Amino acid sequence: MRTHAPQAVTAAPEQQTESDEAKSEDIPSVDVSGDDAQSDDAQSDDARSDRLLDLITSSLDQDGAEEILDIPLAGKSTVADHMVIASGRSTRHVAALSEKLVERLKAEAGTRSRVEGREAADWVLIDAGDVVVHIFRPEVRAFYQLEKMWLATPDRAARPA
Repeated sequence: MRTHAPQAVTAAPEQQTESDEAKSEDIPSVDVSGDDAQSDDAQSDDARSDRLLDLITSSLDQDGAEEILDIPLAGKSTVADHMVIASGRSTRHVAALSEKLVERLKAEAGTRSRVEGREAADWVLIDAGDVVVHIFRPEVRAFYQLEKMWLATPDRAARPA
């Protein structure tokens, strides 16, 4: 069963090489302010974002991630449509979860993700474009509590993934 708790980490990002930056894909944003073509594009982007979210949450679940939480970011941030927060049981498990997820994103969705924090594996950030993924060790997740930062309202729009 997946459960989620927000946490913020201030770990130093991994060094990225120019080739890493060249590999990253930028997902274009769509202006949905007008005509039907733009509306269709927005629906297409929403469907793509949902498929990416499903791939991410199923991958994390399949590999034994714990407390998986999806936080919808629509209307809260222009950075991504969803934030996924999950926990690994140890630094080794966090590193393995992140590596496997990045491989699956590339193989199944053609998404090249930016990854930070993999070396320390206390908190790994994976930017997959429309979905941002945080994978924590339980102690680090409890300390930073990202969920509380993004779920400031009592009704809490997040849902277990």
